[in-house]
Amino acid sequence: MTMTNDASAPQSASAGSPSIDALILKRSGLVTALVGAVGIGIGAIAFGGPGVIGGIFATVLVIVFFSVGQFVLGSVLRTNPQMAMTVALTIYLVKIGVLFVLIIAFAETTLFNTQVFAGTIVACTIAWTTAEVWVFARTKVLYVDPEAGS
Repeated sequence: MTMTNDASAPQSASAGSPSIDALILKRSGLVTALVGAVGIGIGAIAFGGPGVIGGIFATVLVIVFFSVGQFVLGSVLRTNPQMAMTVALTIYLVKIGVLFVLIIAFAETTLFNTQVFAGTIVACTIAWTTAEVWVFARTKVLYVDPEAGS
């Protein structure tokens, strides 16, 4: 199971392998950062400094949340694959809960523009998810490791 650097050729890896996790983090993180940069630029043009801060905060938040989630899920897949769905759902609920708390905490803030913050979070989340799906579509994920002994 060798990972190639050719982005056009399908690759193979076992579920939760460090190579697939690294590939997801690298490609999804890059796409998300690029989309975040666009959000920051739009925020700067439309709202100045508060727009920039809102865009930066949103971009960092999405990259950190999704990276930590991918790292935790990958670790669980390697050590206890039976718990993968439970952990994935728990990670999702924690992300939603923390985002809800942040929205309430910063509802009346003048520190950054909340419209840019919200729009950038949505755009970055879609970008990360799309890139992650693209990586999985281009990678043959082996759910049964043929090299593992009985």
